[in-house]
Amino acid sequence: MPGRPGLRIGLIGAGFMGKAHAIGFATARTAFDLPMDIELRTVADITEEAAAAAAGKFGFARWTGDWRTMVRDPEIDLIDITAPNALHREMALAAIAAGKHVYCEKPLATNVPDAREMADAAEARGVKTQVGFNYLCNPVLRLAKEMIAAGELGRIRSYRGLHCEDYMADPGSPFGFRHEPEGGGALADIGSHALATAEFLLGPVAEVMGDCATVIAERPDGRGGRRRVEVDDIARAFLRFESGATGSVEASWVATGRKMQHDFEVYGSEGSLAFSQERLNELRFYSAADAPGRRGFRRIEAAPEHPPYGNFCVAPGHQIGFNDLKAIEVAGFVDALAGLGPEPFGFRGGLRIQTLVEAIRRSSAERRWIGASTR
Repeated sequence: MPGRPGLRIGLIGAGFMGKAHAIGFATARTAFDLPMDIELRTVADITEEAAAAAAGKFGFARWTGDWRTMVRDPEIDLIDITAPNALHREMALAAIAAGKHVYCEKPLATNVPDAREMADAAEARGVKTQVGFNYLCNPVLRLAKEMIAAGELGRIRSYRGLHCEDYMADPGSPFGFRHEPEGGGALADIGSHALATAEFLLGPVAEVMGDCATVIAERPDGRGGRRRVEVDDIARAFLRFESGATGSVEASWVATGRKMQHDFEVYGSEGSLAFSQERLNELRFYSAADAPGRRGFRRIEAAPEHPPYGNFCVAPGHQIGFNDLKAIEVAGFVDALAGLGPEPFGFRGGLRIQTLVEAIRRSSAERRWIGASTR
């Protein structure tokens, strides 16, 4: 559309999440009538060769082996960070100082002080931010939130959330950046998703009781030796919500056989909901109002009636996927950049999740309930 402002993207990191973000931008341009024209301008990776290869694959016009040069480029409007967790703070603060908007994969930072510094810096500079919690963009999760808010489940009594995968289940897999103390462990890496979903659906968590466990004590270091692992492989927490509901979450990256178990169950006085990311186009609903002999979980299939599913497919039951959730996340952030709405999940939201992560870790260490206030 002539006259629309442009949004020039600089992507840092061209691995799994870098590719997901590139696909998200490309798909959003097609699936949504965006208020800004997205331009994939520059990609930065660890070497010039890697960056050039990524530019060719992902459709970026330029490439560089130096992310700092890209951040200083006046022709870049948005810096998108998909680098290892420990690098998020430095990269984001540099981008903010240069007046760029920032889109950063979760977790926002490796500790609460860094996350707060990043959120404060963005707000002081007047730039807009987004943290990558794209599972919240699923149309059926939005439906679940609406049903809960409308009272269709009655008074919410309890919640159960899981995020379990098996990408660290092999003891022979090498020590990587996620095993570094600043890498965060399973709780920060994937438990952050479970925590974000819990608060998305039921509101703020008031207190936590955590239990974090390391079950693979050391891993090959890639040089013929072995390194001790100090981060958690499995983390669990009991939750007390401000609403009065109680619940639990579990995160594990050693859940043998699980590839993407981002699940939740919500139990109310009049009904319940159940969801699994392994069947991400379905939401199961039980209503206590059904007549005896007719009760049971019914399957609600994703359809055009659950926006923005219809932006991808006009037919119900045909399904959308992981990268489509990234495109929805991108579209929401572009609307915010154009002044059409608030930031969907900005750095302040990322700080909130890091606060919960650290409260659970502290609770596990001290073996007691811990308050989960962000203040």
